[in-house]
Amino acid sequence: MPKPHGFHYEANPNGTVKITHNGRAATTLRGPRADQFLTEVASGDPQLVMARWTGNYKRGNERTARNHPRNSH
Repeated sequence: MPKPHGFHYEANPNGTVKITHNGRAATTLRGPRADQFLTEVASGDPQLVMARWTGNYKRGNERTARNHPRNSH
């Protein structure tokens, strides 16, 4: 499975964190969730952490779903 890419985050002075994916807003974190995210992103792969926090990552079943008879046209 390819590694996630295209994620960026911006920590604002007011304590919020804005996460974007390919230039589009994915989510905004505030308060304790923003602090937890910043701690986690500093200790791991930032792209993978942002993909997990936004819910925008591949689950491994895309090919199986594409080949299912229900999805053939």
